[in-house]
Amino acid sequence: MAGRALVLGGGGVTGVAWEIGLLAGLADAGLDLSRADLVVGTSAGSAVAALITGGFELDDIYQGQLAVNHNEIAAKLGVTTLARIGLAALTSRDEQRARARIGAMAVAAQTVPAEERRQAIAARIRVTEWPARRLLITAVAADDGEFAVFDRDSGVSIVDAVGASCAVPGVWPPVRIKGRAYIDGGMRSPANVDLAAGSDSVVVIAPVAASIRRNQSATAQVAALPAGTRAVVVSPDQAARTAIGRNVLDPARRAPAAQAGRRQASDVLDRIAAVWT
Repeated sequence: MAGRALVLGGGGVTGVAWEIGLLAGLADAGLDLSRADLVVGTSAGSAVAALITGGFELDDIYQGQLAVNHNEIAAKLGVTTLARIGLAALTSRDEQRARARIGAMAVAAQTVPAEERRQAIAARIRVTEWPARRLLITAVAADDGEFAVFDRDSGVSIVDAVGASCAVPGVWPPVRIKGRAYIDGGMRSPANVDLAAGSDSVVVIAPVAASIRRNQSATAQVAALPAGTRAVVVSPDQAARTAIGRNVLDPARRAPAAQAGRRQASDVLDRIAAVWT
């Protein structure tokens, strides 16, 4: 595998908006990352990945973030939920076993009905078919913590793949695929950059770059890419973090987050162009 890879990380509904704003701003300046040879999407990034490979114009996608979306379900990723995820993740040195404990927590949690959440995901991504281009969407099996990667050859609906990748433990219901429950791909890594190994150029757009386990952070995974790989990680600047706010699952923050991403694009353009071109 060679060519250019775009890796889109997790960060809630505001992460979706910020990523789309950043991509739209870069396209305004003549740098269209949506034409990547490989797109990797994790959690929020999976929704963005489905949109930008789905045949929509970037500005159309961006305008959708500014409009009121009655299909989004308001939620809160609070300190208690984060603490429970962190505790489960750190109770075992074995990463897969730790993810299984998070999965057990997710299965036991009281959430909105699975079908209601699926409808929200379907409305968010607006596509029902996988693109011809190579798109990888990540998730984690709730039963044993196995890392899963879905693509057009996996026999899985793209709506279910994105839903699984976005299934934040303790907040959203796990998604059942072929009889097995799956949760957020960010439980393995916030961006899963290693899936882009072998690409000549890798641009990582990560609303959240840090990880409970340092070796799975976006920057650590970039550092572990093969020698000679041109790569860059971009995360929200201070203005964008302020626009996003403290609750990344608040749909009311979508528009400010998208606008902040579009403004930030000019500041990171040269760094990204040096890798992409």
